[in-house]
Amino acid sequence: MNIEKLKKILEEAGEPKFRLAQVKKAVFKDSVSSFADISTLSKNLRSLLEKEFKILSFDIEEIKTSGNKFSVKALLRLPDGNFTETVLLASREGNWSVCLSCQAGCPLNCAFCATGKGGFKRDLTGEEITDQILFWRGWLKNDSTRALSCPDEYVGASSPDYGRGGSLSNIVFMGMGEPFLNWENVKKSLRDLTDPELFGFGSRAISVSTAGLPEGILKLAADFPQINLAVSLHFAEDVKRSQFMPINKKHNLAALKEALRQYFLKTRRKVMLEYIMLSGINDSLADAEKLAAYVKSIGKLQLLHVNLISYNDTSGEFSVSSAKAISRFQNYLIQNRINTTMRKSLGGDVEGACGQLAGKRSMI
Repeated sequence: MNIEKLKKILEEAGEPKFRLAQVKKAVFKDSVSSFADISTLSKNLRSLLEKEFKILSFDIEEIKTSGNKFSVKALLRLPDGNFTETVLLASREGNWSVCLSCQAGCPLNCAFCATGKGGFKRDLTGEEITDQILFWRGWLKNDSTRALSCPDEYVGASSPDYGRGGSLSNIVFMGMGEPFLNWENVKKSLRDLTDPELFGFGSRAISVSTAGLPEGILKLAADFPQINLAVSLHFAEDVKRSQFMPINKKHNLAALKEALRQYFLKTRRKVMLEYIMLSGINDSLADAEKLAAYVKSIGKLQLLHVNLISYNDTSGEFSVSSAKAISRFQNYLIQNRINTTMRKSLGGDVEGACGQLAGKRSMI
């Protein structure tokens, strides 16, 4: 929500200053999705705001839900006609996490990621980032999100049950885009998300994921030392990482290692190393040995945790590692004192899992 524009409209309407606080409370604290529902405002003011101002900076193009109802993906149409996506996930009923996007598309072009294959369109504004949280809060609270321009023909049989309830407990910048390539807008969104007068999330409930931009890692440490950091590592040798993740040609593993060492000095916070399991590419015992050696070379083993992730199909070019290969890989890491978890994958059946966000309408 564009607070400055709202403030200007209220001032031009001759409203007292406390009106802004009333609207902010209704939208950010009470999850009101329509000005018509803000009973503390006069009918005339509610009508004016409905006509002159939109709470969300985008339109809801499509919503899809997984078969178990624990993953919901929304396709968002931005004002310029570009698209981005956001995903709501629940590891257990009523405990929701939001996967935020910070760009329309992504310029990094990682070979195994659908987002990169679609190319880069533009950065999202801070407002467009945080409005994803406003949308999901409203969706969880009631079914009035239908009024936020989600056409009935795009809802259909695969749409979620509106008004499911529960609360948002975690936010992860793991959707479309690289956060550190849009740092100024991501930084603004982080400030708003942690502002007690706006969203009021605790810093430790928020995670920012990067493909490994050293300068961005250090900026996060300086500006938001309590916000969690995740690194999409995926490969522990430069030749292979550069082949599948072009960003490594500019910021190699040695540069990433040094950035993480500096990060630990500034924050003393745990870092998650994400490692997608690709059959025949990075899942051998030799790959596990290289990963263990790299993690140990960083130091601070107690502050590093490897998340193994099953590959989610995006093009048919890659395939997920077998259960046997994953188990062997994980056991090797554990035997070498590397903290590791096989991360549960959610959202695959709505193409909302890691690496699947493409910003395109599905065929319903």
